[in-house]
Amino acid sequence: MRLSIPALGLLIVLLSAPAALAAPTCQDRAGGTIRCGAEGAMPAGWSLPDSEREAPPPTDTLAMWEAIAMVAMLLALIAIMPEFDGRSDADWDRQEGDDER
Repeated sequence: MRLSIPALGLLIVLLSAPAALAAPTCQDRAGGTIRCGAEGAMPAGWSLPDSEREAPPPTDTLAMWEAIAMVAMLLALIAIMPEFDGRSDADWDRQEGDDER
């Protein structure tokens, strides 16, 4: 019960905080994103009409599968690494001066 009171207070504070508003996004005549107020920027809120929009470029599925394979190989290399936590002497190689102990 005691732990729920600070959690409830934190919840109330977070829910009552005002929303952060982002700056408006402006576009140029070609429909690209540009900083508002820059030369060639259209008014805030303006967007390119749908009839003038270009179709998005086709996705390169081969590149996508190559990227997935690279991530899978990286994860496989991490998985086959030997377990090492450094707690036992067997985890470490022999160093100079080990015979003196």
